[in-house]
Amino acid sequence: MALAPYAMDVSHSRGRRYFEPPHPYRNDYARDRDRVIHSRAFRRLEAKTQVFTTRYSDHFRNRLTHTLEVAQIARTVAGALGLQTDLAEALALVHDIGHPPFGHAGEHRLDDLMRRHGDVFDHNLHALRIVEQFEQRYLDFSGLNLTFEVREGIIKHSRDYRPAEFPELAEYLLDQRPPLEAQLIDCVDEIAYNTADLDDGYEARLLDLQTILEGVPVFAETFAQVDRHYPAPGRDRTKLKFNEALKLVLDRLATDLIENTREQILASGVASVEDVRRAPMRLAGFSPAGARQNAELKKFLYARLYDSPTLVEERERSVDALENLFRYYLEHPEAMPKYYFEQAQREPRHRVVCDYIAGMTDHFLLRQHRELLGAPAGHR
Repeated sequence: MALAPYAMDVSHSRGRRYFEPPHPYRNDYARDRDRVIHSRAFRRLEAKTQVFTTRYSDHFRNRLTHTLEVAQIARTVAGALGLQTDLAEALALVHDIGHPPFGHAGEHRLDDLMRRHGDVFDHNLHALRIVEQFEQRYLDFSGLNLTFEVREGIIKHSRDYRPAEFPELAEYLLDQRPPLEAQLIDCVDEIAYNTADLDDGYEARLLDLQTILEGVPVFAETFAQVDRHYPAPGRDRTKLKFNEALKLVLDRLATDLIENTREQILASGVASVEDVRRAPMRLAGFSPAGARQNAELKKFLYARLYDSPTLVEERERSVDALENLFRYYLEHPEAMPKYYFEQAQREPRHRVVCDYIAGMTDHFLLRQHRELLGAPAGHR
């Protein structure tokens, strides 16, 4: 399919940090996608929490399955808009690669610990360091040697970094918008995790159908639509109706994103990637109605699921273990593997400890805590 004129054509890429000859049948963005999938950091996402740990069930999403769902939606949305689908897919697959153990709670605790040392932890910036430095797979260079547009999208897909505050990111055109393929990722991410978390919360029986119908108007609309088409009662059919209604919610939000982004593009008059970069605001996004529906769903999940006592209790135990281990390694850097111990002699120790812990899976962190400090409270 021909690309839209405002799509990021791979032939116009700013290229890789280290030159590599072109591949005979894969474009550079497809190669980047494949490099992300084959990275160790990507594989570790399987054992990092999305919302529910495996103590609940093996059926719930983890950080890896969530990432795959984001990639599927991103490719669909990008294709409908005539954008570069390989670039969108690569960005979706890499967007969470910098997450530490225990989801956003782990990120917030790690950031708090770093701020006590005058530093920060940001999973986007950490993802950039992973693909630039930490992954060691090639003889000719450190990192994955990804294209400029993928590296740019890692840091710019979900927020704008001010050039004065992040001079180390100057090469990534912080005063310009990212290409549309990157602009899509944050919205697609929200579609994926909002609908998936509603599904998992219902499956875990932390959310019941009536509560969802009363608290999520867009779901109530789609469920009523399904109920009219399939009026026959039955407990098993209720779950199937739930599935069908949730599918319609996802489709409605994705369609809204596609249609509103297309309208924004037409209204802006952009005719090239450079026009997109110079636009006064990001062009990809939900319509006011779609944004309201998405926000209502997110607000419901925070109130009824994420802050439920069952999840909060386990989350606090887990991030307390993360903090305990962080403090232990600060005092006993020799307890880290030789590579990190030697690095801690040359670089700020808190940064090395942070990098080591951020790369851990949930299970590995708890195992290290058990071996060094005893089992965390509530964990066996």
